[in-house]
Amino acid sequence: MSNAPGGNAHNTQPVPAAPAKEPAQATAVNSGLTRIEVPTGLSREEMSSLYDGAVEEVKEGRLLKGRIARIGRDVIMVDIGYKSEGIIPADEFGPSLDQVKVGDVIDVLLEKIEDAEGLVSLSKFKADRQIRWEETMRRCKEGEKVSGKIVRKVRGGLIVDIGMDAFLPASQVDIKHVAHIEDYIGHTLEFKLIKINPERRNVVVSRRELLEEERARNRAKLIEEIEEGQVRTGMVKNITDFGAFIDLFGLDGLLHITDMSWGRVGHPSEVLEIGQMVRVKVLHFDRERQRIALGLKQLEPNPWDNIEEKYPVGSIVRGRIVSLQPYGAFIELAKGVEGLIHISEMSWTRRISHPSEVLSEGDIVEAMVLSIKPEEQKISLGIKQTEFNPWTIAEEKYPPGTRVKGRVRNVTSYGAFVELEEGIDGLIHISDLSWTRKINHPSELLKKGEEIECVVLGVNPDEKKITLGLKQLEADPWETVLGTLRVGDVVEGTVSKIADFGAFVSLSSGIECLVHKSQVSDRPVDKVESAVARGQQITAKVVRIDPHERKIALSIREYLADQARAASGEAPAPPPEREMRPEDLPKPTAPGTLGEHLEEALQAAGLSTTGEPAAEEPAAQEPAAQEPAAEQPVSEEQPAETAAEAPAEAPSEGDQPSGNEPSVEQPSGDEAKPEDAL
Repeated sequence: MSNAPGGNAHNTQPVPAAPAKEPAQATAVNSGLTRIEVPTGLSREEMSSLYDGAVEEVKEGRLLKGRIARIGRDVIMVDIGYKSEGIIPADEFGPSLDQVKVGDVIDVLLEKIEDAEGLVSLSKFKADRQIRWEETMRRCKEGEKVSGKIVRKVRGGLIVDIGMDAFLPASQVDIKHVAHIEDYIGHTLEFKLIKINPERRNVVVSRRELLEEERARNRAKLIEEIEEGQVRTGMVKNITDFGAFIDLFGLDGLLHITDMSWGRVGHPSEVLEIGQMVRVKVLHFDRERQRIALGLKQLEPNPWDNIEEKYPVGSIVRGRIVSLQPYGAFIELAKGVEGLIHISEMSWTRRISHPSEVLSEGDIVEAMVLSIKPEEQKISLGIKQTEFNPWTIAEEKYPPGTRVKGRVRNVTSYGAFVELEEGIDGLIHISDLSWTRKINHPSELLKKGEEIECVVLGVNPDEKKITLGLKQLEADPWETVLGTLRVGDVVEGTVSKIADFGAFVSLSSGIECLVHKSQVSDRPVDKVESAVARGQQITAKVVRIDPHERKIALSIREYLADQARAASGEAPAPPPEREMRPEDLPKPTAPGTLGEHLEEALQAAGLSTTGEPAAEEPAAQEPAAQEPAAEQPVSEEQPAETAAEAPAEAPSEGDQPSGNEPSVEQPSGDEAKPEDAL
């Protein structure tokens, strides 16, 4: 072959011609690629040497110019001026294969001078890529901005055509995280060249850096312009449970869920969606921390303006139940205006544990406006106010003194609640359970669910309370006892309870009296149980009666002493001139023991610490000679002899609870308290 490769615009070098021995006789040979002057009259050896010198620059990996010699179905034969033609796979021409014709000059890259079959292997694809690389290197530098089209997705990112393939990492696609980067395929965008590797011939680009630079410029501009009260346009960037972040194209602002609508919003996604463009009002801007609070509902009128004129107190309104809570139900009167129906305002008579027992979400109901607090945006409503109130006739239906029957609904520490009819309860206070018994807890007499009869003592319709009494079913035995029983009388009774300070004795009338520890025997005792036992029948002498406190004090010791005097022929000890009353108890003004104060009180009443008349007080008649009784000291830890204690003080009628009160555990009736002796 007489043609040799020549120079081209892509680093191909002209093949130097061998020096001609006979320049005047040279013959021009043209391969169409390079013109070489071939002298005439050369021998075969000289022609071979000339050819070898011409092709010694044809090396693998170099760019060459070639002419299409033949077009086959699968390969294209190309003449590159070498001793044999090279071949190129037809699929490297792609869609342009139909436009290729014999004689066209193209750029090729020499891959292998002789492959396994002795053929010259060429590549048009690699030649084009190298040409694009060299062109890109001439016009692009790191840090410069280029335009390109995203063509496909690869592992870790995308491929961008900027004249050659460049790699766009997934982290550099946008400022925010992109879940589906394949959505960008086909888009032509601007990028920044962040890395060029000549050795590996690859380029890395970034769109994120361009966006961040643009955002920094916008941020500076926004900080200068933004003011509270401005209305600006932004894009919903992210949605959370508590609100949405709005991109103001320079800074992000928070639109809290409470500032999205005057009405009820369960979740921000009910109002906004990511990517949505919205107009918002700047509520607050912290320049130091660069935080912006935004509002959406502030662009509309406040429905709470003039709310008292729209819904005056006492008016009947209609609305839809939008929420049920354990304490009540919220009703929507208008968009952005809700009122609360408290659980206590749902029925006059029914005991409702949860609003769902009478209401359901979505129900349309009528209610009365009870109160309005515009500054707190609160409206109190009531359903029962639209119905008849049975308490308005309770006073006529249950006048004081009426005997009624009912069911014990609940037992508490201070009394028992009795249901007279559905929704109408009355309270039997613990002090109204018995005239005579000391009741520590109502459960001693009454059980929950029990049907009983009682007496109406009073009705308060305003507070929805009825006071009942159980003991009023019978006459007061104290009226009979106080008219017949006197100090000095001897009585019989049964020991009903024993305490550390004495024993309680129940008389036949049901009245309980107290025998103090110092009076249970004619001998000193350490424990009351050593002298008397529960259920024992005893005989004792009445030593004190307090009609105001309804207490009676007995003395077994005095009774035994009188028996001893009678056996010896002596007259019994006379009663004191007057009975000791509560006002006789001294009011301590200086430190002293309880025993010392009781001793002073007994002396003031004309009694000694043993319960006998004071020595200086003259007796009714001169007694016979007798030995003095053994002195019984009063313990500082135990009170002196007193009458049985009246029922413990409990909450007054005005303190009566209105709801279902839980029962409270109380000590049994046998557990008397030391103060019972006073």
